[in-house]
Amino acid sequence: MAVTIFSIMIVLLLLGFPMMIPLIVGAFVGFFMLFDGMAQMETMIQQMMAGIRPASLIAVPMFIFAADIMTRGQSAGRLIDMVMAFVGHLKGGLAVSTAAACTMFGAVSGSTQATVVAIGSPLRPRMLKAGYKDSFILALIVNSSDIAFLIPPSIGMIIYGVVSNTSIAELFIAGIGPGLLILVLFSIYSVIYAIRNNVPTEEKTTWPERLRAVRQALWPMGFPAIIIGGIYGGIFSPTEAAAACVLYALLLETVVFRSLDFTGVYETAKSTGLITAVVFILVGAGAAFSWVISFAQIPQAILGSIGIDEMGAIGVLFVISIAFFIGCMFVDPIVVILVLVPIFAPVVKSVGLDPVLVGTVITLQVAIGSATPPFGCDIFTAIAVFKRPYIDVVRGTPPFILMLLSVSVALIFFPQIALFLRDLAFAK
Repeated sequence: MAVTIFSIMIVLLLLGFPMMIPLIVGAFVGFFMLFDGMAQMETMIQQMMAGIRPASLIAVPMFIFAADIMTRGQSAGRLIDMVMAFVGHLKGGLAVSTAAACTMFGAVSGSTQATVVAIGSPLRPRMLKAGYKDSFILALIVNSSDIAFLIPPSIGMIIYGVVSNTSIAELFIAGIGPGLLILVLFSIYSVIYAIRNNVPTEEKTTWPERLRAVRQALWPMGFPAIIIGGIYGGIFSPTEAAAACVLYALLLETVVFRSLDFTGVYETAKSTGLITAVVFILVGAGAAFSWVISFAQIPQAILGSIGIDEMGAIGVLFVISIAFFIGCMFVDPIVVILVLVPIFAPVVKSVGLDPVLVGTVITLQVAIGSATPPFGCDIFTAIAVFKRPYIDVVRGTPPFILMLLSVSVALIFFPQIALFLRDLAFAK
């Protein structure tokens, strides 16, 4: 049964069908082989509806909508100007500013693709003019944008929280430590790169200019205040924080900055609706597919064959990391989370791993895989946005992938990198 299902899905992928089609077909074939008559379609539809029923999923389209509004407006530009005002004059300062701006925008959008567009579009020409190689620039933007997967509000963490029934608020705060560690490593590498390649520095800004940049960025900095302060201050749930972000983004870009009119908001809403439809179809199809393979006990057979039951907690985390890293090199991150999380859930529970730690490790692997050849989704986002060939986008990625993998290993051996803030915020 497993061979039949996965063979059909691979053939459909090779024929060029979007990922939702192999998922739906794979689920349907599984139900057809397991049940008779109308029970096939009825059970499949029930499982698909169950997949999109959790109320927490409401946060996904709202965070996407807020990110789209900010991308079309002035929020990203103001964040870039503030970071540049303080570190742009240092050696490698422009590259450090790019990584920091990606992190800050990730903290208000939760979307890697939105971060590539919003931060990469204005900063890439500036970095080219400053003397950075395009391969380094593209790799920096693509990999720095993946910090958005870890810094709240992370859409990947929302999906994981729903699938694994883990606290999204705890997942959000656990991602901050690894995200900041990645930013530090990228910044150090950027400085070393600039020194080795003798990249000239930017002109130093005056303190009045810095204060003006800070004042202009105060409004966009309200987003992390709403998300982090609202959730951990007990004012909002994660879903309510998403709704508050949408309202704040609308007021900011239409009333305060006046960068969007009614037509712009309408076009943004249409774009968000299209993305949301794709996400929810994937979630529904993934839920049905996961139910099929779980019912058929395929995960138990696969994991049993590699002897995962005899492994300790660290061994299980390494297996999970490898599986998600490889999966996201080929398939959309949301699909990988939907399919693999239920497979590993029994093992995670049996060895007593903290589901928040597991979620942080998985989210980090998803981020790494999304920027890793051959088919990392952020690579193709960069190709579309910057109009550059595939080889140019991936040429500079190996050092960044090594840094990300080193953080992943550190997180496995030193889980307090993620859990320290979680334990502090949710002390019992």
